[in-house]
Amino acid sequence: MRVLTTVNLKGGSGKTTTAAYLAHAFADRGRRPIIVDADPQGSAVRWQELGGWPLPAVALPSTTLHRQLAGVVDRNRFDLVVIDTPPLEDRHGIVVSALRVATDVLVTMAPSMMELDRVGPVWKAIEDAAGYRNDDPSVSVLFNRVTARASSTQAHRDILTEQGRRVLATTIPRREVYAQAFGSPIGKDEPHARLAEELLTMWGER
Repeated sequence: MRVLTTVNLKGGSGKTTTAAYLAHAFADRGRRPIIVDADPQGSAVRWQELGGWPLPAVALPSTTLHRQLAGVVDRNRFDLVVIDTPPLEDRHGIVVSALRVATDVLVTMAPSMMELDRVGPVWKAIEDAAGYRNDDPSVSVLFNRVTARASSTQAHRDILTEQGRRVLATTIPRREVYAQAFGSPIGKDEPHARLAEELLTMWGER
């Protein structure tokens, strides 16, 4: 079973939106996902309740998530866990716990110098979590809140690539529909569909 943990340093990075839309895109492609809401604010669980998602979302905001997850997720029902984490700067222990159990990590960030400058603690948290593991997760960067035709996106991609980071080809644009999506049902969405396809291909499942 794959466990995909989304992570970023600060709030407002689009983690919950990405987790929600991506889980639905995976379901559209035959996977059986469950969303685990590790954020004490419980935004993903609340969104699931308000929006009437067909997908389950469970709350597990715990620094021992890595030990509790197996008792919460039924492997006979689900083959993919998408973990929505709180901001790293607010809940370091919870995020590290979610990283300890991840097979895959998705670092969500906008392609800006400010985001690049402050992403260092995220890499450090991933390294800290690796110290408790026998193997390393697959780590990818997802550019979201991308402005159309912004020439700087490629420059920021190049910087991260030169640092040895994997940056996904798919980007998620800045759209008002995402900003206003909370509490609503989630329909088919082309950017997140492409993201799901890219990840499935990377995992050798396409």
